[in-house]
Amino acid sequence: MAKRIFVGGLSYNTTSEGLREAFEAIGPVVDAEIVTDRETGRSRGFGFVEMENDALADAAIEQLNGTNLDGRTLTVNAARERAPRGGGGYGGGGDGGGGGRGRW
Repeated sequence: MAKRIFVGGLSYNTTSEGLREAFEAIGPVVDAEIVTDRETGRSRGFGFVEMENDALADAAIEQLNGTNLDGRTLTVNAARERAPRGGGGYGGGGDGGGGGRGRW
């Protein structure tokens, strides 16, 4: 089963293809993506790589953490699931803040 890896400290010039190539030195890469800003499309300086299996992912973490790619030192570790975010928008008591009197 594929294992997802977090890669931080990326140069803003690193491409998804360049990230893939760096990790393919360890073994087959299922997917590699640079996370970009929704509005500007610019790299946010981190990304994710999915290796073919856990053993390759562990090897990539061990061998590539602290190494250099495109002039930047990488932080490579196992990706964690994103914590659930608080939902709901505006907060309050659930009545829209109008005290139930239809003011909104």
